[in-house]
Amino acid sequence: MTEIILPVRDYDLEATLDSGQVFHWQQKGDSWIGVVSNRWVRLTKRPGEILAEAIAPQDWNWLREFLQTEVDLGKILKTFPDDEPMNAAVAACRGLRVLRQAPWECLASFILSSTKQIVQIRQVVSSLCECFGDELQPRPPEGPIYSFPRPEQIAGVTEAQLRNCKMGFRAPNLLAVARQIVEGDLDLEQIRRMDYSDARAELVKLRGVGGKIADCVLLFAYGFDSAFPVDIWVERALRQLYFPGRRVSEKRLRQFSATHFGPHAGYAQQYLFHYMRTKLN
Repeated sequence: MTEIILPVRDYDLEATLDSGQVFHWQQKGDSWIGVVSNRWVRLTKRPGEILAEAIAPQDWNWLREFLQTEVDLGKILKTFPDDEPMNAAVAACRGLRVLRQAPWECLASFILSSTKQIVQIRQVVSSLCECFGDELQPRPPEGPIYSFPRPEQIAGVTEAQLRNCKMGFRAPNLLAVARQIVEGDLDLEQIRRMDYSDARAELVKLRGVGGKIADCVLLFAYGFDSAFPVDIWVERALRQLYFPGRRVSEKRLRQFSATHFGPHAGYAQQYLFHYMRTKLN
């Protein structure tokens, strides 16, 4: 085992890993165990620091990038609107970070997320990894753990095999996107070089990817902080906190969210999402 202590300030590890951004993590006591870039890692939050443990020697830059430990959260929070709902969400969830994930795993996970709750998404992702991912070696102390399957590993199986992972109607969507990548019709790295509008337009062309999933991928994988995913929780937060007792169209909600939350609107969205789901539900 090898370890590193990452100094952090204003970092809520539990809220970050349990806020619907990632689905390949499990809480074990005071620690969180997961896989990042095909590396097993155990994270434990301590006052002012995160203890990270891995199997083999690491350079650890991959983990800093994933956790976004170098980001000045205070600067981001200052760009949020100074209104009662946003201030309440920040007070309740302060320390919540937006992670930076690998594009393929993020895209595939959110394709599988459609109409499912977080606990169900975790189950589907876990099953997918066990069936088609690689067992990480050497084996971690907790037992076998598997990498997220590469596009070619998904593209090489049948829809029926994917459905055995309890992903239902999402199976052909995942299979189609994996095959597009393998066949060279989709280059996820190219999206990094696009502006937000073009990147979003490119993603919504994919089977099973609508505006909400595209915005999740742009925010959580590519760092487009202007992306503002609107799911049932965020829509509920907008209606309840900003337009109480009023009938507001979906179009009006989208116009409001596009202009009200500033340059880090996606970050603000994540605070509203987690606040609504964990504090007001």
